[in-house]
Amino acid sequence: MNPDDAGAFSNAVPSVLTLFLDAPLLVQLVIVVVLAALVWSLVVIAEKTFQYARARKEADKFEQVFWSGQALDELYQALSQRRNVGMAALFVAAMREWKRSTEGENRTPSMRPVMGVQGRVDKVMDVALTRDVERLGRRLTLLSIVASSTPLLGLFGLAWGLMAAFQAAGASGLATLATVAPGIAQGLLAAALGFLAAIPAKTFLSKFEAEAARYAARLGAFAGEFSAILSRQLDRAG
Repeated sequence: MNPDDAGAFSNAVPSVLTLFLDAPLLVQLVIVVVLAALVWSLVVIAEKTFQYARARKEADKFEQVFWSGQALDELYQALSQRRNVGMAALFVAAMREWKRSTEGENRTPSMRPVMGVQGRVDKVMDVALTRDVERLGRRLTLLSIVASSTPLLGLFGLAWGLMAAFQAAGASGLATLATVAPGIAQGLLAAALGFLAAIPAKTFLSKFEAEAARYAARLGAFAGEFSAILSRQLDRAG
C-alpha cells in the first residue's frame, strides 16, 4: 500500500459513534437491538449470579442447623412462620404434610396409613423441589435467545453494510478504499457487537445450567435423606 492509499484509509476509519450515526438505518437498528440484548443479558447474569450464590449459602446454613441435632418440631415451628426457599421449603412442606397426616382425625399410630403418609410427604417434597429449581431457572431462556440470535443479527448487519457500501461505490463510480471503507466498518461493527453479546450469554448460560443441575441434585439428596428419617419414625410409631 502506497502512502496515498494509507492516508485515504486512515481518513476513512471514523470513530465508533460516527460509524453508528453514518450507518444505514437498518444497520443502526441491528446495533441498537444487539446492544440492548447485551445490556439485558448482563443484568440477568448479575441477577442469577447473586441468586445461585444465595441459594448455596442458604442451603449450607440450613444443613448446618438441620444436622445439628435440633428437634424437628422446633425447627419446623421456627421456619413455618416465614417464607422459605430451597431445602427449608422442602423441609417445611414435608413436615406440614406429616403433621396433617399423622395428627389429623385423632388417629392412633396403628390406624395411620403408613404408605399413604410416606407417599404424600415424598410428593410435596418433589413439588417444592421442582418449584425451587424453576424459580432459579427463570429468565435463563433469555440468555439462550441472546446467545443464539445476536451473532446472526450481527452477520445480517455485516451483510447489509457491505451491500450498502458497494451500492454507494457503484453509484459514485469510484470504487476506492475511501469510498467503501466506512460501509465495511459499519457492518463489521454490527458483527463484532453481535458476537460480543453472545459470548457472555453463552458462557454464563452453560455455567448456570450446570449449577442448576448440581443444586437440584443436592435438594434431591436432602429430600431422600429426610424421607428416610420420616420413614423410620413411621416404622417406630406403627
